Amino acid sequence: MPSRRTFLAGSTAALGLTAATATAAPAALAEAPADPPATRQPNLVVVLADDLGYGELGAYGQKLITTPRLDRLAAEGLRFTDAYSTAAVCAPSRGSLLTGLHTGHATVRANPSSGGQGSLTAADTTFAQVLRARGYRTAVIGKWGFGPEAPGQDSHPAARGFEEFYGYIDHGHAHQYYPEYLWHNDVKEPIPANAGGTKAVYAPDLLERRALDFIGDHAAEPFLLLLTPNVPHAPSDVPDTGAYAGRAWPAADKGHAAQVSYFDSLVGKVVDRLRALGLEQDTVLLVTSDNGPHEEGGVNPDLFDANGPLRGYKRNLYEGGVRIPLVAWGPGRVRQGTTDRPTPLTDVLPTLAELAGAPAPADVDGLSAAPLLAGSPDSARHGHLYWFRDELGVTARANAQDAKRATWLAEAVRRENWKAVRFAPERDHALPDAKWQVELYDLAADPGETRDLAATYPARAAELVALMRASWKDPYPRTGFGTRLTPPALAVPGEAFTVTATLDNGSARPWTTAALALRAPAGWTVAPASPAAADRLPAGGRLTASWQVTPPANAAPATAWTLTAEGTALAPGGPVRYPATATVPTPPPAPTRDSYLSDLTWISATNGWGPVERDASNGKNAAGDGPPISFGGTTYPKGLGVHAPSDIAYHLGGSAARFTALVGIDDFSARQSALGATRAKVYGDGRPLLTTPVLTAAGGPVAVDVDVRGVRLLRLVVEDANDRTSFDHTSWALARVTVA
Repeated sequence: MPSRRTFLAGSTAALGLTAATATAAPAALAEAPADPPATRQPNLVVVLADDLGYGELGAYGQKLITTPRLDRLAAEGLRFTDAYSTAAVCAPSRGSLLTGLHTGHATVRANPSSGGQGSLTAADTTFAQVLRARGYRTAVIGKWGFGPEAPGQDSHPAARGFEEFYGYIDHGHAHQYYPEYLWHNDVKEPIPANAGGTKAVYAPDLLERRALDFIGDHAAEPFLLLLTPNVPHAPSDVPDTGAYAGRAWPAADKGHAAQVSYFDSLVGKVVDRLRALGLEQDTVLLVTSDNGPHEEGGVNPDLFDANGPLRGYKRNLYEGGVRIPLVAWGPGRVRQGTTDRPTPLTDVLPTLAELAGAPAPADVDGLSAAPLLAGSPDSARHGHLYWFRDELGVTARANAQDAKRATWLAEAVRRENWKAVRFAPERDHALPDAKWQVELYDLAADPGETRDLAATYPARAAELVALMRASWKDPYPRTGFGTRLTPPALAVPGEAFTVTATLDNGSARPWTTAALALRAPAGWTVAPASPAAADRLPAGGRLTASWQVTPPANAAPATAWTLTAEGTALAPGGPVRYPATATVPTPPPAPTRDSYLSDLTWISATNGWGPVERDASNGKNAAGDGPPISFGGTTYPKGLGVHAPSDIAYHLGGSAARFTALVGIDDFSARQSALGATRAKVYGDGRPLLTTPVLTAAGGPVAVDVDVRGVRLLRLVVEDANDRTSFDHTSWALARVTVA
């Protein structure tokens, strides 16, 4: 029986795609001639430090650490005094940077270590997708930070618009400066010299080399480079502490200072490469950080005055945790000077889009600062800024600043110069306002947030609390943007199926000459089933097209095949192209005898463990049939473990008669917490066959016995039932099909 790895192998690279298209792109969307030099789209480089505090650069007041290259860029370019990360820890801040959504709306609102959502989704449009539609070559080099650590999933950089990726996928893996491997696109590349914990090859050096090579390789065409080295995040690993070696500081502080100087040198080398290639006049460079300074691994941020005049550190929603350095540089394109415009990193997406002449999603929270970079005083300003924190990690200084509330849910809002911060004594965002502890600060008179004015100005505090409430949407419904492709669950050889694609104009301005086309593998036939073009696509409008697709009768079984839809249009800034790919599997053979599901090849699995980890693990170890499942002290073999939400699909091919199982929150999960509550569902060919009552540890498992005669595709789904997904591990024991 083919394994999951074999099952996924026969896709694009092995099979090749033919341009079986239902509609050709309109003539206006043929390969566009290069822009004349005077109107060339600028190259765009964003360099993001990891845990670099507001006061850790000379240009922002640093006295002990030398950062000459960044100080020079700040003098030659535009220095922001009131720039903000959108969170006080890494993952949510980076997610907001990429998508333009603050943490009241974003998909990623917490670090994975705090049990939060750690992945981007197909609904998340990044600035790489926005720019790639306008012909930009795109790369992210360094720390990505959104799992799972696997290719071929929606949170992978390639799925979010980056055609070149080198670095760390996983948040935790990026804490290693001498890793045994890094990812290059969808391949894990070993670093043999670092095997067994040897510290031979410093990963930031590899990132530097790849970034400089990317600039050189694409010097003749517009490019976007997101460079995200993991310095100066803890631990304070660095090959050489250099100028700080002789300081009477602890080793962690020497290493940290050397990491900051390393970051300075790295940015300098990027600038040198741009100058050497004659690209400095055609490039806009942004340098910033993802949150305030850390105190991990023995680092003392107070030694360096790492937060400057501000209160707080990484993990705090006070200014020191979220106000960050931001320098924009681009000779001839970025004005010199200083600006106090409150500028969150949500502004990066719309700013890059405007610089590139690309349409951007209209439902983002960011506002373009492109006019400000060019010297105009008319750049739009935010009515207020919002932050949310859901963090279980604790460090001493941050906890002291929060008055020992570092693990409480927290929110903050800034409107003009007023800042409110509030803390919830229970980990429940829906907690009534009266139960939150609210503080109010006047940043104009008190930038260090030393005087709480909530009792003095209760009405103003209440106004800002109301803004907090209004800023939170869970979930946050999005307007479609770009191309989406909806394939069927299975492609049966020799049988036609329908594929639908949409092109959504989620921008604020209309597009013209819109069209959709579909490409299928060689040997497959594609026939249009609807019109696939529109003369005009208004803002918020959608073009939908469908095709009848037939795989050849001899198509290999148990293989994932790639379909590609491409939406094209003429936007106000020029032509745009939005590709979307999806895989559709030809099924494995249907079972010919009574079988446990753990012995069958699965077609797709989301959030599964146990046997579905045999070839693609969501955990850390291969699992085979997985650990035995126990309910109420009784142990059962042949389990399927999942986590809400989960979805596992199997091919029955119409050969089975019944599906039976026990499903519930197992004893292992119950020992972790009694808070888990889920609901299990069984689908046959998309039709609901069974929905269980709410499953809890106290209630025990539910017996499942479902008629599946004639069913080709069996799906087992588990959903959260009480909005507490951290404790929702649910298992299917004795999951078995009986063949007719």
